[in-house]
Amino acid sequence: MLSYQKEEKMNGTHKLAELFDQNPYMAVLSVDKDGRVLFINKTYLQVLGLKKEEVLGRPIIAITPHTKTAKVLSTGKAITAYNWNINGHQMIGCAVPMFKQDEIVGCFAYSISLNIWDSKTLVERLLSENNMLKDEVFKSHTAKYNFDDIVGNDKRILSAKLLAQQVAHQADTKVLVTGESGTGKELFAHAIHNSSARSQSPFVRVNCAAIPENLLEAELFGYEDGAFTGAKKGGRLGKFELANNGTIFLDEIGEMPLAMQSKLLLVLQEREIERLGGESSIKLNVRVISATNRNLQNMVDKGLFRQDLYYRLNVVQIDVPALRHRKGDISILAEYFLRKLNRRLMTPISSISGEAIDILNRYTWPGNIRELENVMERAMSLASMEKAELLGKRYFTFLCNKMNFTCPVGTKSLKVITQEFEESILTRIMEETDFNKVQAAEYLGIDLSSLYRKLKKYGIAVN
Repeated sequence: MLSYQKEEKMNGTHKLAELFDQNPYMAVLSVDKDGRVLFINKTYLQVLGLKKEEVLGRPIIAITPHTKTAKVLSTGKAITAYNWNINGHQMIGCAVPMFKQDEIVGCFAYSISLNIWDSKTLVERLLSENNMLKDEVFKSHTAKYNFDDIVGNDKRILSAKLLAQQVAHQADTKVLVTGESGTGKELFAHAIHNSSARSQSPFVRVNCAAIPENLLEAELFGYEDGAFTGAKKGGRLGKFELANNGTIFLDEIGEMPLAMQSKLLLVLQEREIERLGGESSIKLNVRVISATNRNLQNMVDKGLFRQDLYYRLNVVQIDVPALRHRKGDISILAEYFLRKLNRRLMTPISSISGEAIDILNRYTWPGNIRELENVMERAMSLASMEKAELLGKRYFTFLCNKMNFTCPVGTKSLKVITQEFEESILTRIMEETDFNKVQAAEYLGIDLSSLYRKLKKYGIAVN
């Protein structure tokens, strides 16, 4: 009985080998654990232009030096659906390890050989699909803003804008945009891309603070099929690959964990990435623009940010000024947002009053331009409810209340009103001077010791 089963098994093996040997569409071979050829079919021999006795028993690497079987034998992992071009024959290959009792005993490799017509059709279809994919990537990753969207006449914003326009033409230069939240750092990144030679390629934004640390590497560099539990079937392109030939914008770069900083540094140095679960490097041509509202130099000093990465990112630094440092632009920005929001909100407001502008000028704008736009939208929404065409001061009452501009005299003494007003003025001046006490004292016309006493009296923080 055992002899019969053994004979049947041998017959089945021979029949399988015979089927492979006679298949004109597949080039098939198998090698032992040392990479020596055990079997090769007629189709593969024709592709190689060799006879069977010239191949059997020889190391496959001596016959086809770029064979994938050597890597399969060393890693124990299959390599599938790779492009295999040999002697002018275009094929799609697969190489899988063979195991016996959990030990690699060889490798089985096969390639599907296509005729000329099929190959041409396949290539054309793949090129067409590739172009469609590029179009979709470009549509979903496009920079929205230009330098015309950066509004203002203050010398600090004009200086930053001029530097950005100059560096835009240096398509490979890395740029670090710094400034407080809401100052318009992202506008600069968009405008630089749109004014560069990369403008027809993707602009991909990554918010480093919004992605969980355990997902950041996969998000940036992508992953292969089965790279980790829950990985998308077929794998996924990372942000760097999506941005290839274009620009990647790393927003909130100061929030990136130290471990991830090391991997980013390697990518910037080598100009290539390796997907999670991948075995080969992918060359990239990407411009990197990063932005932060934090002081990276201080973070470097404290060991919170890699010094070598800081130097890599900070080739050209553009400092975007806070709105409180460009008060002369507030009226210009208010008019700009008036026109912009009129179009979006379909409101009929034609102008903003001088009294309303005065209120805007008195505020310190901790949220900068983003806050100004929100304030304008709120005021315009209130005005449109009354079908008003002039945006007067009454629609900014919420901002006055926030600043304690008006106090109901009937419920407070003159002393209390005066103290509250003095506290609000001190707070505003300290913010406007970036808590520079000498400058604040000069601005208020008092000596430094008097300023210290008042700050202590009202419990105003000095840093």
